[in-house]
Amino acid sequence: MAKSYKKQEEEEREANTGKKVRVRLPRGKEVIGTIENRHGGNKMNVACLDGKERNCRVPGRLKRALWLRPNDVVIIEPWELDDTKGDVLYKYRPNQISWLRKEGYLETESNEF
Repeated sequence: MAKSYKKQEEEEREANTGKKVRVRLPRGKEVIGTIENRHGGNKMNVACLDGKERNCRVPGRLKRALWLRPNDVVIIEPWELDDTKGDVLYKYRPNQISWLRKEGYLETESNEF
């Protein structure tokens, strides 16, 4: 019987790092970003780690599942036709954010002023 994708990915991470990790990481074209501000109607500006700022929306199937606020860390998937827009797929919890910072996936923000 073939293993599921999630099990395979978890085993690969465990083999590489020597410990179990249960934090969802971006796959394929997905990018980690931070919500800058909300526009209403499930639309918001997201500052992505690839250096771009995108106008993102929450897909209808996730509208009630994701409660998003500014400074939340999310995974987005850019649109194929327009790279300045995207869909929010996942919201990280505070303990997951601290793990991402500790492992170097998120840069710690420095205060400008």
